Amino acid sequence: MRLLIKNIARIYTPESQLSYGQIKEYNDVHVLAEDGIITDILPATNPLPAADQSVDGSGKTLLPGFIDPHTHPVFWKTREDEFIMRVQGKSYEEIAEAGGGIRNSVRRFREASKDELKEITRERLSYFPRFGVTTIEAKSGYGLSTKDEVKALEIITELNEEVSLDLVPTFLGAHEVPDEFQENRRGYIDLLKNEMIPLVAERKLAQYCDVFCEQGVFTVEESREILQTAQKFGLQSRVHADELSAFGGAEMAAEVGAQTADHLVKISDLGIQKMAEKGVIPVLLPGTTFFLGKDEYAPARKMLAAGCEVALSTDFNPGSSTTQNLQLIWTIAALKLKMLPEEILWATTLTAACSLSLDKRIGSVEVGKQADLVLLDIPNLNYLPYHYGINHTMVTIKNGEVIFRRDSKY
Repeated sequence: MRLLIKNIARIYTPESQLSYGQIKEYNDVHVLAEDGIITDILPATNPLPAADQSVDGSGKTLLPGFIDPHTHPVFWKTREDEFIMRVQGKSYEEIAEAGGGIRNSVRRFREASKDELKEITRERLSYFPRFGVTTIEAKSGYGLSTKDEVKALEIITELNEEVSLDLVPTFLGAHEVPDEFQENRRGYIDLLKNEMIPLVAERKLAQYCDVFCEQGVFTVEESREILQTAQKFGLQSRVHADELSAFGGAEMAAEVGAQTADHLVKISDLGIQKMAEKGVIPVLLPGTTFFLGKDEYAPARKMLAAGCEVALSTDFNPGSSTTQNLQLIWTIAALKLKMLPEEILWATTLTAACSLSLDKRIGSVEVGKQADLVLLDIPNLNYLPYHYGINHTMVTIKNGEVIFRRDSKY
């Protein structure tokens, strides 16, 4: 299968040999892919090579397919009622204390059958390619029992074979302490360590183990214990850290060698230093801060100045960030994190790929890389975050195949 993207006006891409924020630009070129791999980038003045399928890039901009490295797509009911409570002045923490939040989603999740959950998740996943996303990290975390966490991870595994996206599965049994263990935290941690993690690892249902290390959820000591257990079973570490308080989650993530620490709104200067020293990738989620109606955002510029390479994500979930539009996150990251478009391109492509150990295969427009690409109706890179709130995607390509095409602008 040979795919030709012809007469592309411009390409912007990071490359592994460049420094973070530096990009390569091509103008007036064709891109040829064969059997899902980019085989050539050639001047548009060259004769058109033979191809089985072609896409017209005239006047359009080509970028690497976007990568969303922190999502929670497997849930049952939405929580728009909690959104209205926030509009009326209730905080996320107050809503959770009143029985809302993650545990609310857990109660609802347990009511649904696997088939029901799988079909609604399939429908949700179909939105990502519309916004140019070709790979996501997908977490469990709304089951919080062995049976229901396995059910969520089975859905991710099965859909990974059935949908056009690539899904990287993460076990997030340590998302909260469920209702039935509220008076027995130790019992739930033991369940995670002695039953859930070994079973998930044995069945190869996840690549990563994540934990919500935060005041009122899992302590630093509990989080370390859970992640170190997961590492013994071959699961790499990710951490929800320092979102609501400077809790020491970033320092712990560096200590255990986590691949990422995510959120980081309240990260300490020491946490930034430790993450930079250990190469932990910060995955920042400015859409969550925005959607929760808060004003303090993660200190991205401090992290970049310290030598951290920042990734960005939607944090798509039913409570604190109900969006799959990574292009909107570009705008929020520019305005609130003060990141430049070239940095945001890295953060949503090659660095996001690094955060999932996929950077050798995806994340840039380079010969030899997988043809995961997005063709956008924008005149230059700066225009993407500037013209905000709409979808600029014209064509999304995964593995050298068109998985989304918008036939007109409107």
